[in-house]
Amino acid sequence: MNHKTINHYKIHAFRDRDQFLDQIKDEHKILVAMNAEKILKDDEHLREIVNANIGYPDGIGAVMALRKKGLDAVKIPGAEFWLDIIGRYKDEKTFYLIGSSQDVIERTVAKLHEDFPGVRIVNYRNGYLKAEDIAALKEDLTHTKPDVVFVAQGSPRQEFLMEELMAVHPALYMGLGGSFDVYCGLKKRAPKIFINLGLEWLYRLLKEPTRIGRQMVLGKFLALLMVGKL
Repeated sequence: MNHKTINHYKIHAFRDRDQFLDQIKDEHKILVAMNAEKILKDDEHLREIVNANIGYPDGIGAVMALRKKGLDAVKIPGAEFWLDIIGRYKDEKTFYLIGSSQDVIERTVAKLHEDFPGVRIVNYRNGYLKAEDIAALKEDLTHTKPDVVFVAQGSPRQEFLMEELMAVHPALYMGLGGSFDVYCGLKKRAPKIFINLGLEWLYRLLKEPTRIGRQMVLGKFLALLMVGKL
């Protein structure tokens, strides 16, 4: 796979989603969505996880950085790509879902069965995990042996959890943030015109002005990128 190191994070470039789907068919890795905010995060533990697995360009900042370094890269939105994985591999792989509230995870599983008839979801649970819940989860993973595990929590908490789970049950893991809420219709993504123009961040800011602090990170990221500091 083509990749470049940006702020000491190794990020892989893909020309389209099909190439990414082909690449991960038999992988036992953690898929980590990379955007400007995460790339600028000075977290050595997170950096180790990303560099040992597959960081992919989920944000426009990551795409721009890869292109500036000479790679042919497209944005791979994790909120959509997990469904691409299910669509491609539902007849040959099994799935396990972790995250969000009990109501949302149940809605998610029900909708997946509607949208992908025959999908094999071996188990699921909400994302509220105490120490004893994690122990039980590890035991269940070793028992059900899913091929793909989706974990929808905040970052980097989900990455740390996936690393812990991978140690007891190797599989393809993917962190999804709030994707279950989006899939169930409880949260809305930006309209296609914003997404196609690489302005999904602007739509989020317009909808949630309190995100201004987080979105300022993109400006800092672009400034560092333009002067060659990344």
